[in-house]
Amino acid sequence: MSETERALASDELTDRLTEVFDLVGPLYRRTQRKVEHDVAVAGLSVGVRAALSMLRDHGPMTVPQMARAQALSRQFVQRMVNDAMTGGLVEAAPNPAHKRSSLIRLTAQGQTAITTVLDRERAVLRQVGNDLTDTEVDACLRVLSRLLDLMGDVNVDVE
Repeated sequence: MSETERALASDELTDRLTEVFDLVGPLYRRTQRKVEHDVAVAGLSVGVRAALSMLRDHGPMTVPQMARAQALSRQFVQRMVNDAMTGGLVEAAPNPAHKRSSLIRLTAQGQTAITTVLDRERAVLRQVGNDLTDTEVDACLRVLSRLLDLMGDVNVDVE
């Protein structure tokens, strides 16, 4: 393949990746609205749902760890954790690695709440049907993961 052909192929791939971004934005916003509706039924905000889901998937974490993982401000995550604590969904536990930054962990009530919400979400996702293959989903995950890596870490705490 000549240098010109490689450049054209690269431009075509770049255009295709732009199409991915153009779909991801509306998908994210529509999903956010759907989740907002569904979690409101369960009495949770989208932010609290995200915090509970992260703790369910990764176990106890500090607020700064949660914020970094989701590219959100520590202040926002702290508000969500505070809301979840008020609702009895999470609790603070001593952090042996850092005295001033407690570990946040799910309570039994929080585990039940996030399991209920995720079960509802999975019921919606089942409606996609059987026309997608594992190979296609694997390719989608690979592309989105590469794009996420490309964007790197983002500092959302402006001081």
